[in-house]
Amino acid sequence: MWRDQTRLSGHHDRIDDLDRFAELGLEVLRYPVLWERTETAQGVWDWTWPDRRLSRLRSLGVRPIVGLLHHGSGPAWTDLLDPGVAEGLARHAARTAERYSWVRDWTPVNEPLTTARFSALYGHWYPHRTDERDFWLALLNQIDATRLSMKAIRRVNPEARLVQTEDFGATYGTAPCASQVRFENDRRLMTWDLLCGRVTAGHPLFPRLVSFGLGDRLAVISEDPCPPDVIGMNHYVTSDRFLDHRLDRYPPASHGANAELAYADVEAVRAMSPRLGGWRDHLSRLWDRYGLPLAVTECHIGAEPDEQIRWFHQCWRAASDLSAEGVTIEAVTTWSLLGAIDWDSLLTRTQGRYEAGAFDVSSGQPVAGDLARWLTGLARREASDPPAGGGWWSHEERRCFHPEIDDPPDGVLAA
Repeated sequence: MWRDQTRLSGHHDRIDDLDRFAELGLEVLRYPVLWERTETAQGVWDWTWPDRRLSRLRSLGVRPIVGLLHHGSGPAWTDLLDPGVAEGLARHAARTAERYSWVRDWTPVNEPLTTARFSALYGHWYPHRTDERDFWLALLNQIDATRLSMKAIRRVNPEARLVQTEDFGATYGTAPCASQVRFENDRRLMTWDLLCGRVTAGHPLFPRLVSFGLGDRLAVISEDPCPPDVIGMNHYVTSDRFLDHRLDRYPPASHGANAELAYADVEAVRAMSPRLGGWRDHLSRLWDRYGLPLAVTECHIGAEPDEQIRWFHQCWRAASDLSAEGVTIEAVTTWSLLGAIDWDSLLTRTQGRYEAGAFDVSSGQPVAGDLARWLTGLARREASDPPAGGGWWSHEERRCFHPEIDDPPDGVLAA
């Protein structure tokens, strides 16, 4: 079935939400002109909805970062494994850029790696595949869709920028899981590595993709790369993972395997002591690897407002400190402003479970919460300190699992 957060949250019918967003003091807003919502039949575009919204944003002085494909497969006549999906999105990108030639910032495809994992490796989303070659093919199709879309957009606006988002976290594990940990830490970078033309013979995952018959595709991408103008890091408290070969210590639902080893895969925050990673560490890693401007393009935690403020403040503090040290960081983004429905199940269940963002729409109308008020102060440089105490992710009680590794530097393979 189709799941559309824009409709589920009621935002589709409330243009005055944009005024609420502007009142927070936001300067830039990630905003959808989604392919499947706009090309209503093949070759037929309906611009009624985005025309009014983008015009309103422009009049409010809020710059949009336009998204064209966000955790989806596009219209019903295509999918992520369709050989024509990249060209199809590029046609939509061209039409969108021609209509809104004043838009500077674009995210043609949100989180290509994550979307490929959920759609073609884990089978959660359409086309519901569970095959590694299909996963890599879905990823490469989205990378090509991004490359071709940016070419089309830049033919209209040569100054257009690519803001490339992706979920980013580290994987840790016990020593027997070393090869899987290395693989996952290499794989997490593939969206940006591919766009930057880095996946060539020296890349650790190059032989794996060649073994699936994808060498020619890699050659085309590396010879005509499309480096992001901004690396957009999306990070959640569960983005960091911990792998353990001792299955008896973890629930069966966490068990997985590669061709050589069975292991449990759990949230690192629920297992590791001390907690590793964090905002500063992850942003620093991306800066050291790419040297490109950074932005936190999703900062959210499903929790009570005081915890949401603590989580955002930690991100903001890390970004501010790194910026003062010379790292180019353009933004920290609260995502999503109106919350999300059934995201706790990755949209695999239709229970209507809602978690609020800066606004709470559970009553049918957006109500600004404590986070929204705190963000308004932050935007005005008048923000107060966050609520006292660390978030639950910093307390020892967060741990559901206890690997009981005596000497972490030797017993745990770091990211």
